[in-house]
Amino acid sequence: MNPRVKEAKAIDDYNLEIVFTNNEVKVFDTKPYLNIGIFNELKDNSKFKKVKAFLESIQWEGGQDLCPDTLYLDSKKV
Repeated sequence: MNPRVKEAKAIDDYNLEIVFTNNEVKVFDTKPYLNIGIFNELKDNSKFKKVKAFLESIQWEGGQDLCPDTLYLDSKKV
């Protein structure tokens, strides 16, 4: 099993800085998702910045979330 999300915060250019349970810090680019359904709401930067770690993954106030495996595998090490 891949590590899970411990902490998450929004950074510049619709990227997320994520700390995983193995203490790796990685950056995940959300831009490819912003034109898909409910993720479209996150183009509003004030909404995007309200991301939080939730149940070993991430979630925004509007209920948008991503699979923790996707976050780990598709992010880049800092």
